[in-house]
Amino acid sequence: MTSLTFDTDTLGYMRVLEDTTGVRPVDCLVAEGKIVFLVPSKDLRRAIGAKGERAQQLKSAMKREIQVIAFSEDAEELILNIFFPYSPVGVTLTAHPGGGRHATVQVSEGWKARAIGKEGKQLKIARAVLVRHSDVVSVSVA
Repeated sequence: MTSLTFDTDTLGYMRVLEDTTGVRPVDCLVAEGKIVFLVPSKDLRRAIGAKGERAQQLKSAMKREIQVIAFSEDAEELILNIFFPYSPVGVTLTAHPGGGRHATVQVSEGWKARAIGKEGKQLKIARAVLVRHSDVVSVSVA
Protein backbone atom coordinates (compact mmCIF):
# COMPACT_ATOMS: atom_id res chain seq x y z
CA MET A 1 0.00 0.00 0.00
CA THR A 2 1.32 3.42 -0.92
CA SER A 3 0.91 6.74 0.80
CA LEU A 4 -1.80 8.79 -0.86
CA THR A 5 -0.99 12.12 -2.48
CA PHE A 6 -3.40 14.31 -4.39
CA ASP A 7 -2.83 16.98 -6.99
CA THR A 8 -5.02 20.08 -7.25
CA ASP A 9 -7.28 18.50 -9.89
CA THR A 10 -7.94 15.46 -7.70
CA LEU A 11 -8.63 17.64 -4.66
CA GLY A 12 -11.10 19.58 -6.79
CA TYR A 13 -12.89 16.37 -7.85
CA MET A 14 -13.11 15.32 -4.21
CA ARG A 15 -14.59 18.70 -3.27
CA VAL A 16 -17.21 18.45 -6.03
CA LEU A 17 -18.22 14.99 -4.78
CA GLU A 18 -18.50 16.23 -1.21
CA ASP A 19 -20.40 19.40 -2.18
CA THR A 20 -22.81 17.47 -4.43
CA THR A 21 -23.48 14.47 -2.18
CA GLY A 22 -22.37 15.38 1.33
CA VAL A 23 -20.08 12.35 1.29
CA ARG A 24 -16.37 12.76 2.06
CA PRO A 25 -14.40 10.36 -0.19
CA VAL A 26 -11.69 8.09 1.19
CA ASP A 27 -9.72 8.35 -2.06
CA CYS A 28 -9.96 9.67 -5.59
CA LEU A 29 -7.85 8.80 -8.60
CA VAL A 30 -7.96 9.22 -12.34
CA ALA A 31 -7.44 5.92 -14.13
CA GLU A 32 -8.13 4.99 -17.74
CA GLY A 33 -9.95 8.26 -18.39
CA LYS A 34 -12.34 7.74 -15.45
CA ILE A 35 -12.51 9.55 -12.15
CA VAL A 36 -12.72 6.83 -9.50
CA PHE A 37 -14.01 7.69 -6.03
CA LEU A 38 -13.75 5.41 -3.02
CA VAL A 39 -16.34 6.26 -0.39
CA PRO A 40 -17.13 4.72 3.00
CA SER A 41 -19.43 1.71 2.56
CA LYS A 42 -22.12 3.27 4.73
CA ASP A 43 -22.24 6.32 2.42
CA LEU A 44 -22.34 4.55 -0.97
CA ARG A 45 -26.10 4.94 -1.51
CA ARG A 46 -25.95 8.62 -0.60
CA ALA A 47 -23.02 9.18 -2.99
CA ILE A 48 -24.75 7.47 -5.94
CA GLY A 49 -28.33 8.55 -5.25
CA ALA A 50 -31.54 6.55 -5.28
CA LYS A 51 -31.57 5.87 -9.02
CA GLY A 52 -28.05 7.03 -9.79
CA GLU A 53 -29.09 10.68 -10.10
CA ARG A 54 -26.18 11.99 -8.01
CA ALA A 55 -23.72 9.97 -10.05
CA GLN A 56 -25.21 11.53 -13.19
CA GLN A 57 -24.92 15.02 -11.64
CA LEU A 58 -21.25 14.35 -10.92
CA LYS A 59 -20.66 13.06 -14.43
CA SER A 60 -22.24 16.20 -15.90
CA ALA A 61 -20.39 18.54 -13.55
CA MET A 62 -17.00 16.95 -14.22
CA LYS A 63 -17.60 16.17 -17.90
CA ARG A 64 -15.87 12.81 -17.39
CA GLU A 65 -16.89 9.23 -16.73
CA ILE A 66 -16.99 8.45 -13.01
CA GLN A 67 -17.01 5.31 -10.91
CA VAL A 68 -17.98 5.20 -7.24
CA ILE A 69 -16.74 2.23 -5.19
CA ALA A 70 -17.49 1.27 -1.58
CA PHE A 71 -14.20 1.26 0.33
CA SER A 72 -13.11 -1.60 2.57
CA GLU A 73 -9.88 -2.22 4.48
CA ASP A 74 -10.25 -5.93 3.61
CA ALA A 75 -8.67 -6.65 0.19
CA GLU A 76 -11.14 -9.41 -0.71
CA GLU A 77 -14.15 -7.26 0.12
CA LEU A 78 -12.66 -4.28 -1.75
CA ILE A 79 -12.18 -6.47 -4.84
CA LEU A 80 -15.80 -7.64 -4.67
CA ASN A 81 -16.88 -3.98 -4.38
CA ILE A 82 -14.80 -2.95 -7.40
CA PHE A 83 -16.31 -5.71 -9.53
CA PHE A 84 -19.83 -5.39 -8.05
CA PRO A 85 -21.47 -4.29 -11.36
CA TYR A 86 -20.32 -7.59 -12.94
CA SER A 87 -21.88 -9.89 -10.32
CA PRO A 88 -18.70 -11.43 -8.90
CA VAL A 89 -19.04 -14.97 -7.59
CA GLY A 90 -15.83 -15.03 -5.57
CA VAL A 91 -12.20 -13.99 -5.23
CA THR A 92 -9.08 -16.12 -4.88
CA LEU A 93 -5.94 -14.49 -3.51
CA THR A 94 -2.58 -16.16 -4.11
CA ALA A 95 1.03 -15.19 -3.56
CA HIS A 96 2.53 -13.21 -6.44
CA PRO A 97 6.06 -14.27 -7.51
CA GLY A 98 7.36 -10.69 -7.28
CA GLY A 99 5.85 -10.08 -3.82
CA GLY A 100 2.37 -9.13 -2.75
CA ARG A 101 -0.69 -11.08 -3.85
CA HIS A 102 -2.54 -11.82 -7.08
CA ALA A 103 -6.35 -11.69 -7.16
CA THR A 104 -8.46 -13.85 -9.45
CA VAL A 105 -12.07 -12.70 -9.60
CA GLN A 106 -14.69 -15.25 -10.62
CA VAL A 107 -17.64 -13.87 -12.58
CA SER A 108 -20.37 -15.53 -14.60
CA GLU A 109 -19.36 -16.32 -18.18
CA GLY A 110 -21.76 -13.69 -19.53
CA TRP A 111 -20.06 -10.94 -17.51
CA LYS A 112 -16.44 -11.89 -18.13
CA ALA A 113 -15.80 -9.58 -21.12
CA ARG A 114 -17.38 -6.60 -19.36
CA ALA A 115 -15.44 -7.27 -16.15
CA ILE A 116 -12.19 -7.20 -18.13
CA GLY A 117 -13.24 -4.20 -20.24
CA LYS A 118 -12.07 -3.08 -23.65
CA GLU A 119 -8.29 -3.44 -23.78
CA GLY A 120 -8.34 -4.50 -20.11
CA LYS A 121 -9.61 -1.11 -18.94
CA GLN A 122 -11.56 -2.42 -15.94
CA LEU A 123 -8.64 -4.57 -14.81
CA LYS A 124 -6.30 -1.57 -15.00
CA ILE A 125 -8.68 0.50 -12.88
CA ALA A 126 -9.02 -2.33 -10.35
CA ARG A 127 -5.25 -2.73 -10.14
CA ALA A 128 -4.73 1.02 -9.66
CA VAL A 129 -7.17 1.04 -6.73
CA LEU A 130 -5.83 -2.17 -5.17
CA VAL A 131 -2.18 -1.11 -5.33
CA ARG A 132 -3.11 2.03 -3.38
CA HIS A 133 -5.14 0.25 -0.69
CA SER A 134 -3.87 -3.32 -0.32
CA ASP A 135 -1.00 -5.71 -0.99
CA VAL A 136 -2.67 -6.94 -4.20
CA VAL A 137 -0.38 -6.19 -7.16
CA SER A 138 -2.19 -7.94 -10.02
CA VAL A 139 -5.75 -8.87 -10.96
CA SER A 140 -7.33 -11.28 -13.44
CA VAL A 141 -10.88 -12.39 -14.22
CA ALA A 142 -11.91 -16.03 -14.55
